[in-house]
Amino acid sequence: MSKKPFRYPEIPSSEITPESVYLRRRDLMKAAGLAAVPLLAAGSRAVTAATTGGAPLEFAPAIGEAGFKTTEDLTPFDDITSYCNFYEFGTDKKDPARYAHEMSVDPWSVVVDGEVGKPGKLNLEDVLSGFDLQERIYRLRCVEAWSMVVPWIGFPLADLLARFEPTSKARYVAFETLYNPKEMRGTRSFTTTIDWPYREGLRMDEAMNPLTLMTVGLYGKTLPNQNGAPIRLVVPWKYGFKSIKSVVRIRLTSKQPPTTWQDLAPREYGFYANVNPDVDHPRWSQATERRLPSSLFKPNRIPTRLFNGYAPQVAHLYKGMDLARYY
Repeated sequence: MSKKPFRYPEIPSSEITPESVYLRRRDLMKAAGLAAVPLLAAGSRAVTAATTGGAPLEFAPAIGEAGFKTTEDLTPFDDITSYCNFYEFGTDKKDPARYAHEMSVDPWSVVVDGEVGKPGKLNLEDVLSGFDLQERIYRLRCVEAWSMVVPWIGFPLADLLARFEPTSKARYVAFETLYNPKEMRGTRSFTTTIDWPYREGLRMDEAMNPLTLMTVGLYGKTLPNQNGAPIRLVVPWKYGFKSIKSVVRIRLTSKQPPTTWQDLAPREYGFYANVNPDVDHPRWSQATERRLPSSLFKPNRIPTRLFNGYAPQVAHLYKGMDLARYY
């Protein structure tokens, strides 16, 4: 993997690791007898394996690229990893943190096929060693009207697809999540209405946009299971359910692929799922969002922005489209 020069960027105070995360790190390291180990400096922040439960990643910080970072306050690690939607482990927000450790992520591979010149697969070790990892500080907006700011670690989806040589017939990209009922108790539930495995899709120009990220880490370490380990998609201008977790297959197609939530409730969840404060969910408004951390008495509610604030980078993809119809 080619090495990029490391530079310490100017660090706005808003991008410093939250105090609660730092103090928890010190306590955990002390308990583990690791208090003398120096903090790994990587970009604007780093969190130890004692905090994340993951291995450190070598990556380049997000510097100088429009849309690749934000000066908004980062969501604390504990909130990112304890408040999750990952229905394979249950429908409660805390179920993924409770049960996702039951999922095995080693070994892992991702199959890439369909309309490509060189179908094949990538093992996880190929992903971690074969791509230049970058930090991207993105806003994440859930369709349920809550949001986070997450320091992801990953690489452009476009870089992965290029290795398999998409053909001229490739107009869409379809994704599938791991389906393993033995390790994913939510898929065994008698109340589930999802036709597993979980599926998502993008139009080809969306997939090739520089913001679209294949993600292997957050807060400087490998992804926790509940956040989509070992590799997930992040599409920051779309509602969070488009950012499919624990990906095992990527298929390029000539036709728009079926997606899980659109199949379940097409009136509520469209294929595009672009963040739009002017197009409400049938059961609630999308005009504002609750930025985590928040509480009953401090809801931290803020206005929602079109395309989640990434309009300068992506609005051209939808020129001439009726965004209320193609939601």
